[in-house]
Amino acid sequence: MDPSRIQSLIETGLPGANAQVSGDDGVHFEATVVASQFAGKLPLARHRMVYATLGELMGGAIHALALKTLTPEEAGIRESGFGNR
Repeated sequence: MDPSRIQSLIETGLPGANAQVSGDDGVHFEATVVASQFAGKLPLARHRMVYATLGELMGGAIHALALKTLTPEEAGIRESGFGNR
C-alpha cells in the first residue's frame, strides 16, 4: 500500500476533500484530511467517515492510520477551493 493510493481513496470517497498522506513502511500511515463534510461532527464521526472510504483495507493492507481531520475553516483555508458546496 502506498500513500498516494490512500489519498486517492479518501478524496474519491469524500468529494471535495483534500488529503495529505504519508507513511514509509507500507502499513503505518498518517493523514491530514480537510473536508467540508466534517462540519458539525465530532472527531470520532469524522474518523469513521475517513475509515469508510478505505473499507476492508483498514486492519489489513493498512495496519494503522493516524488521522487529523479538519473543516476548511479549521484549517484556515478558504472554502472556495473546496468541493461542491
